[in-house]
Amino acid sequence: MDDPVFILGTERSGSNLLRLILDAHPHMVVPHPPHVVRYFAPLEARYGDLREPARLRGLVEDVLALVAAHIHPWPWIPAPEAVIERVEAPSVMGVYVALHEALRAHVGKARWGCKSTFMVEHVPALRALRPGARFLWLHRDVRDVAASSKESVFSTFVPAFTARLWVRQQALAAAAEAGGGVLRVPYEALVADAEGQVRRICAFLDEPFAPEMLRWFEGEAARTSASLSESWRHTAAPMQSSRLARYRKDLSATEVAEVEELAGATMVQLGYAPEGPAQAPPSGLAAGLREVRWAVEDDVLALRVELRSAVRDRNVRLRWRRYWLMQRIRARLVLRGR
Repeated sequence: MDDPVFILGTERSGSNLLRLILDAHPHMVVPHPPHVVRYFAPLEARYGDLREPARLRGLVEDVLALVAAHIHPWPWIPAPEAVIERVEAPSVMGVYVALHEALRAHVGKARWGCKSTFMVEHVPALRALRPGARFLWLHRDVRDVAASSKESVFSTFVPAFTARLWVRQQALAAAAEAGGGVLRVPYEALVADAEGQVRRICAFLDEPFAPEMLRWFEGEAARTSASLSESWRHTAAPMQSSRLARYRKDLSATEVAEVEELAGATMVQLGYAPEGPAQAPPSGLAAGLREVRWAVEDDVLALRVELRSAVRDRNVRLRWRRYWLMQRIRARLVLRGR
C-alpha cells in the first residue's frame, strides 16, 4: 500500500503527536507540514496558466522557498526539477503532491503522509489526484482544543472563535467520511489506549504494526519538534492523561458555557457531553457587544502569546521570516499583474 495518509481535524487536537507516531513507522515519512496548499491555493490564479513550463517553475520555486523558510526545518529540500518532473496536474495541489513524492523517494519510504489539518478543506481535490488516499479524522473535545489554543501561537485564541472553527472543520471531516476511506481517531482514546489505537490505525492503513510507533517520543524528530516551540513541548514525552479535560482548570465557567453554546450539537454527535443545559444565543445588541468583546480579547491574547513566543520559542525568527516571504510573493504577483 503506497497511497498517502492525511490527518484531518482542527489544530491543537494532537496532530503533531499523531504525525510523529506515523513518521516512526518504517514504511512512512510524515514531515512537519509547511502548509503549501493553505498558503498558495488563494494565489493560484495569479500564476496564470500553469501548463506553461515557466509559470509552473515559478510556482515550484516559490513553494520551495516556503519550505526553506518553514518553522520546522526539513532535513532535505528537493531541487525544482525533482518536483517538476513529478507534477501530474499543473496546479498548487499537483505541486504539493509532487513535493511530497520527491521527499518520499529521497528517504526511500513506501508512502508519505501530511498532518496539515487545513487539508480538511481540500479532500475532493486530494481524492482527484490520489483516489486511494486514506484519511485519519483526529478529533478532540472542543473545550480542550479551546483551552490549548489560548496559549498557542499557531491558533485562534478566544475559545468562542476556536469553537466556531472546530464546528466547521468537524462538519468538513464528516462530509469526507461519507466518501469512504476515513477513520475516526478520538484523541482521548489515543491517550487512554495508545497501542490499541495505533494497531487500529495500522490495520486501517493496511500496514503492519511497528512497535517503534509507540516510542515516537524517543526519536530525533520528536526532540527537534519539542525544542522549537513551546506549543510543541509535549511531543517529546509519552502520552499524558493530564492533558484530558484540561479545560476544567484553564477555561472560565463563562468560556465553557460559550463554547458549549456554539458547539454543543457537534459535541453530542462526536460523543462529548456538554456540562450545562443548552442555551439560546443572545440576539440584537447583546450579540453584537459579545462579538466586540471576543474580538478585543482575541487581540489581547494574541499579543500576550506573541510576546511569550518571542522569549521562549527557537523558531520565532523562522515564523516571521515565513510571514514576510509570503508577503513578498503576494506583492510580486500583484505588481506583475498576475
